[in-house]
Amino acid sequence: MTTVDYQASSRFTLLPRLNWREWLRRLGPLVGLIFVFGVFSALRPATFLGPFNLRIMLLQTAVVGTAALGMTIIIISGGIDLSVGSNVALCSVVIAYLINAGAPPVLAALGGIATGVLVGAVIGLLVSGMKLSPFIVTLGLMGVLRGTAKWVADNGVLYAPPELHLGDQWIGRLLQLDTTHWWMVIPPGVWILAVLAVLVAGLLRYTKFGRHVFAIGSNEQTARLCGVRIGLTKVLIYMVAAGLVGIAALFHYSKVSSQGDPTSALGMELDVIAAVVIGGASLTGGEGTVLGSLAGALMMTAVGNGCQKMGYPTFVQEIVTGAIIVIAAALDRLRQQKTG
Repeated sequence: MTTVDYQASSRFTLLPRLNWREWLRRLGPLVGLIFVFGVFSALRPATFLGPFNLRIMLLQTAVVGTAALGMTIIIISGGIDLSVGSNVALCSVVIAYLINAGAPPVLAALGGIATGVLVGAVIGLLVSGMKLSPFIVTLGLMGVLRGTAKWVADNGVLYAPPELHLGDQWIGRLLQLDTTHWWMVIPPGVWILAVLAVLVAGLLRYTKFGRHVFAIGSNEQTARLCGVRIGLTKVLIYMVAAGLVGIAALFHYSKVSSQGDPTSALGMELDVIAAVVIGGASLTGGEGTVLGSLAGALMMTAVGNGCQKMGYPTFVQEIVTGAIIVIAAALDRLRQQKTG
C-alpha cells in the first residue's frame, strides 16, 4: 500500500473519533433538511406532507440528485463542471433522436449515457492533458454542448413517435407516477437513484479509485509524489461523473414527457453544484459525501415545493435557495480557517 493509500484510507475509510464540530459538519445537511421539512410541515401540514406531494418531491429530486452524485466526485477531487445542464440537454436529445430513428429503447438509453461518458472523457483529457482549468473548459463546453444539441434536434424539439406512448416504452415511465401498480407508488427512477447512491458511496469509500479522488482533492502535489496517476484518475473522474449525468438525462427525458428539448435543463448545473455544496462538500476539494449531496438536493426541492404550497412567487424561492448556498459556503470557509 502506498503512502497516499494508507493516509486516505485512514482518513476516509476508517471510523476515527470525531469531535462535535466534525459530527456537526457531517450531520449538518440532514439537520438542515429536517428543519426545512419541519417549517413547511407546520405551515402547510395538509398539503406539504401529503403522500402525493412527497412522491412529487422525490420525483423532482431524481434528476438533480443523480447528477449531484457525479458532481460530488468531481468537487471532492477539487474540480468543477459547469456543463451539466447542457450535457443533460444533449443526452436527452440523443435519446429522442435514436428513438425517432427506430432504435430500441435500450439502445437509445445506452446511446444517451455513452454521449455523456464521451463528453466526460473530453473534459478529462482537456483538464489533465492540456492542464486547462476545469472552470474554463466546462464553461466553454456549456455553449458547445448546447449548440450541438440544437444541431442534432434541427433547432427544434424531438418528440417520441406517436405510436410510442408512455405505456409502450419503459424510458418514458422512469419518472412517471403510476397509480395502477402498487409497486410503482415511487417511480422507478427514484429506486435507481437509491441504488446509484449506494454504489457511488461504496466507490468513494472502499476502492483505490475513491481514495485517490480524496487524495487529489486534498493535495494534488502530494498525491502525485505518492504515486497516484493524476491524469488518468482525472479522466476517469469526469467520465464516471458524466455517465451519471447521462443517466440523469434519461430521467429528464421521462420527466418532460419523452421529448428531447435542446433548450431544457437551463441552469441545472447551478442546482447540482448547490446541492453538493449544501450537502457539506468543500469547493477547495478533499471533502464531501453522497448522503450529504442527496440531502442537499432534497432540501432544495423541499424549499421550492414548500414555497409553492405557501403561494410565494418564484423569486422568493430563488432568494431563499441563494441564501442557503451562500450560508453553506460561508460555514465551509469558516471551518477551513479553524482547521487550517
